[in-house]
Amino acid sequence: MSFVLPPPPQPSVGIKDSDARFPVHRIYCVGRNYAAHAREMGMDPEREPPFFFTKPADAITPNHATIPLPSRTANLHHEVEPVVALGKGGRDIAPAQSLGHVYGYAVGNDLTRRDLQFEARDKGRPWDTGKGFDRSAAISAITPATQSGHLGSGRIWLAVNGEMRQNADLSELIWSVPEIIAELSTLFELAPGDLIYTGTPAGVGPLQPGDRIEGGIDGLETLVTTIAPRR
Repeated sequence: MSFVLPPPPQPSVGIKDSDARFPVHRIYCVGRNYAAHAREMGMDPEREPPFFFTKPADAITPNHATIPLPSRTANLHHEVEPVVALGKGGRDIAPAQSLGHVYGYAVGNDLTRRDLQFEARDKGRPWDTGKGFDRSAAISAITPATQSGHLGSGRIWLAVNGEMRQNADLSELIWSVPEIIAELSTLFELAPGDLIYTGTPAGVGPLQPGDRIEGGIDGLETLVTTIAPRR
């Protein structure tokens, strides 16, 4: 097969303690999946069906990366999240079978141009410019579920320049990982290589050039990112 242009590189994520890589197919994100975060965004945290948005696969940014401050924003925010990496796909997956589709877990930072997101939200427009920009999906190496077990509880936290900003427990998720996979599979045919950013706890806040962001989840590799001046 020939192409009129060179094919783009395959986005991928490292695997903890391995030279192998996890090829990224799609990135799905869950909105407002912690009640306290929903409240700080001015929303009612009632347990309605989860809603989803996406990021492009090439928004993936590896651990220990330096990310330039994105264009067209005066309010870049951090959002630490558990990330689910799927090793098996499917449609209409039952919650009881959902965890059998999980390859592993990682720590993610759903970087957000909050001013653009709020502008779009207030006008009833999609969130793409606020959420799906270049290098907006920072992620640690994936820990296989055979090593970490499946995430249901445990501390999730994020600090900026050593100052704790987000500190919660995975048990506070409104929708659990099995429920998220099951619901998402009714909307899309899931595939091996899909990543699901499952939502952030309260405490999101602004980032500036020079900031060093550390985020962690019990049992997973710590995610470290630095913000550089805008190019």
